[in-house]
Amino acid sequence: MQSGRGPRRMMKGVTTSRTGPRPGSTAKPREHRADWFSAAIGRTRFVVLIAVIAVLLVSFSLFLQGTVLALSTLYDSWHETLKAGIQSQRGSLAVEFLEVVSTMLKAVVFYLIGVGLYSLFISPLNLTSALGVESLADLEQKIISVIVVILGVTFLEHFVRWQDPVETLYFAGAFALAGGALVFFQRVHSGHGSDLQQPEAKLRARRELFEHDDEQRHIEEEEVERAAEVTESKAEGKIKSQEDAG
Repeated sequence: MQSGRGPRRMMKGVTTSRTGPRPGSTAKPREHRADWFSAAIGRTRFVVLIAVIAVLLVSFSLFLQGTVLALSTLYDSWHETLKAGIQSQRGSLAVEFLEVVSTMLKAVVFYLIGVGLYSLFISPLNLTSALGVESLADLEQKIISVIVVILGVTFLEHFVRWQDPVETLYFAGAFALAGGALVFFQRVHSGHGSDLQQPEAKLRARRELFEHDDEQRHIEEEEVERAAEVTESKAEGKIKSQEDAG
């Protein structure tokens, strides 16, 4: 009797220790299925290609117009110089060439917007990384810098003409207000760019771009880890500053 009870107790212990699903259970392992709607929303980023193509076409058009304007200005200036002497070009020559510079700077603005949007939404480029444009904040900083230069060149055109001192003074005040507001906005948002914008990453992108002709930007694991560390340190700094302020 005792020898028969032993195996029964052992079998009872074995059966009670089972934690797996029952033979008749219909439970299935969890499957990670992709959400088709999220995938479709993610694919909508390619709509930005329409804006990229349009902006780059505007940029190329401005570059071509600036080139034609420069050639035309050079031809007219030398023609007038050889015909009437260098005195005929005094004052007006600088204004005409400043218009060429202003057109080229406007083309640069559109070009930065085009390549910046492509790198941010479609595929990262070594070009934008070498220029320090790796986020929308970086892109707006670069655009504001070029706009401030355009304002300065435009004011210089009116200053060289000096046709109406009062109008030039009004231009100076308007440009000072606009430029001051842009510079103030740039100073306030300085340092709030991307965490991946690092000197070694920019240098590596420039080397791959200019020495090896590699346009595609490859994001290394070290950059991601360092970006995470920088983000955590910024968050800790904000928490500390808030605690100190409290």
